[in-house]
Amino acid sequence: MSSLRFDAFPSDALLLEPGPDQRWSTWPACSPTRRGPLPHPDWVVTAAGAFDTELGIVKTGKEADLYLIERAVPGTSGTLLAAKRFRSTHHSDFHRSGSYEEGRVMRNTRDARAVGRKSIHGRFVAAGHWAASEFAALSLAWRSGVPVPYPVQVSDTEVLMEFIGDGRQAAPRLAQSRRHGGELADAYRQVVEILTLFARAGFAHGDLSPYNLLDHDGRIVVIDLPQIVDVAANPQGMDFMHRDVVNVSTWFGRRGLDNDPEELFATLVAAMW
Repeated sequence: MSSLRFDAFPSDALLLEPGPDQRWSTWPACSPTRRGPLPHPDWVVTAAGAFDTELGIVKTGKEADLYLIERAVPGTSGTLLAAKRFRSTHHSDFHRSGSYEEGRVMRNTRDARAVGRKSIHGRFVAAGHWAASEFAALSLAWRSGVPVPYPVQVSDTEVLMEFIGDGRQAAPRLAQSRRHGGELADAYRQVVEILTLFARAGFAHGDLSPYNLLDHDGRIVVIDLPQIVDVAANPQGMDFMHRDVVNVSTWFGRRGLDNDPEELFATLVAAMW
């Protein structure tokens, strides 16, 4: 990933226009509240003259698709970003359980009614709501020290974030690991630390499993956070936290690494107070 920050760009870039599979960088149009936590990493491209170039799809999902883009000023090296684009409920076969939403309030009552009626506007609002939720959760996790992709910005139904991988190859999921027993000890330690950091911040991932934990050269990174649960505000918060623990503990146990999920859960509860 480039370590350069582009606050200026070549003068001849002013004469260029985005080509096929390109757009102007959406960074300048984003308000500060829709940009990632300060300080922005040096690799974040902030130049108004940058282009976003589509490089292909990384993964399709039930609720969103993940694309790879390059943000760069023409004629310079840029940086790779993951673009998670949430689909409207009309184009999605997945509907999140309302139990995740308990304790949350949609401030715009008109939007809330539209979502309830499942109108065209409501479907777009719902997709944008999940994008905003993912961005907010990533920002919270980043500030709390949780290893997550840095959230660059959110625009409508798209979240742009740090791409975790080597070159254009995305990092594999922990579920793909072929390690067993003691070989997984460090990965387990990192997952426990992730759970602990969430607990100290008063939250649970809500859907944690080896499928949303990336294993990037031995570093575990957690992804897919739009359903993050405020343990105190959500009546089922503790249940979500316990389920996260059981999901990951069961996987490690099946891979031959002994662990005690109930002991871990008790430790997390204690870390909250």
